[in-house]
Amino acid sequence: MQRLIIDAYVTDVLMPDLVGHDRRPAAFIVYLFLLRHSRQGPRDPISMSLQTIATRTGLSKSSVQSSIRHLKRRRLLDPDLQSTVTDPLRRIVRPWVR
Repeated sequence: MQRLIIDAYVTDVLMPDLVGHDRRPAAFIVYLFLLRHSRQGPRDPISMSLQTIATRTGLSKSSVQSSIRHLKRRRLLDPDLQSTVTDPLRRIVRPWVR
């Protein structure tokens, strides 16, 4: 089993901000899920469909879609990376890491 090391920023700042302030706990779950799958390379895109994310997180597909839109607005996912049905790319952004 692989270990996932999470920056303290994610639990100390991002979680209360997304869950408490924005009232979007699903966005936090989606961010954590994508963060876990982005470990191959910090700038590498993750190719995963909405349905796959929904199935693997236990969220509905529409909830995942809404969460991804919110994360793009918050610049936690790269808003410039366009995803299509055949090429569902997402790139996680860690603004606290320079």
